[in-house]
Amino acid sequence: MSSLDPLARFDRILVASDGSNFSDGAIRLGIDLGVKAKARLTVMTMVLTNPEYEALAPALVAKKEVEAGQHLDGLAAKAREAGLDCQPMLCRGDEPAREIVEAARKINADLVIMGRRGKRGLARLMVGDAVVKVIGKGPCSVLVAPQAAQMWTGRILLATDGSRFGDAAAVSAGMIARCCPTAVTVVTALVPSHNEKRQQEGKAAMARIVAHLLSQGIDAVGEAITGEPDQVILETAQKCGAGLIVTGSHGRTGFDKVLVGSVSERVIGKAACPVLVVKA
Repeated sequence: MSSLDPLARFDRILVASDGSNFSDGAIRLGIDLGVKAKARLTVMTMVLTNPEYEALAPALVAKKEVEAGQHLDGLAAKAREAGLDCQPMLCRGDEPAREIVEAARKINADLVIMGRRGKRGLARLMVGDAVVKVIGKGPCSVLVAPQAAQMWTGRILLATDGSRFGDAAAVSAGMIARCCPTAVTVVTALVPSHNEKRQQEGKAAMARIVAHLLSQGIDAVGEAITGEPDQVILETAQKCGAGLIVTGSHGRTGFDKVLVGSVSERVIGKAACPVLVVKA
C-alpha cells in the first residue's frame, strides 16, 4: 500500500446528477471533496431519449435539453465559485448507468460521485439500479451519497476482509484521511460460519492496515467483531460516529460482475453516511 498508488488519487472527479433532489448530496460532496483534493471536476447529467422518441416528440426533447443545460450551468457555476476547474457534460441516451460509465472512461475519472437513488424510482428498493451497475461496470471507485450527505467530519470507517479489494480500500481511506484530516477505524467481521484460519486472516489484515495507517501519521484503531459483515459495518459506523464508510467493491470471493445482493450493496442501502466503494 503506497501513497503513490493511482488508486489513492482523486485528480479527476465525475459528479453524476439526474437533476432531482436525490443528487443534492452528491453535488455537495463533489464540490467539497474536489476543493480538498484540488481535483478537476466534471458535472454530468443526461437527457433520457432514443431515436424513436426524438422522432415522435422533437420539441419535448429540445425542451429537456435546454433544462438539462441550465441545470449543468448552475452546477458548474457553484463549482467555479468554490475555485474548482469544472466542466459540464450533457449526455443523451436511454440507459443512465451506461452513460455514466462511458463518461467516466472518457475523462479517465478517478472517482464517480452519485446519489444513492434517482428520480426514476426505487427499482432496487434501497439502492438505485444505476448505482449498482456503475459500481459493477465502471472503471473507477464510486462514492454513493444519501440525499442529505455533507462533507464528513467524523471518523472514517474502513471495512476489510483481507482481500486485495480490502487493501485497495485501505489505500484510498488513507489518502482521504490525509486529505481531509480525520481518524480511521478499521473493522473486520469474524463471520461465525468461517473457520478459524479465515477469521485469523481477517484479524491479521486489520492489524496490518492499522499499522500501515499509523506509520503514515494517521490516527487509526482496529476492531475485529463477530457477526455478518454488513451488520458489523453498519453497527460499527453508528457506534463510532463515522462520517464516511470505505469498503472494497467485492469480497474475497471476487465476483467480476455487477453487484447483486453483496455486502457493499447492503451497506450502501442502509448507511446514514456516504459510502465509498473502491475498485481494485
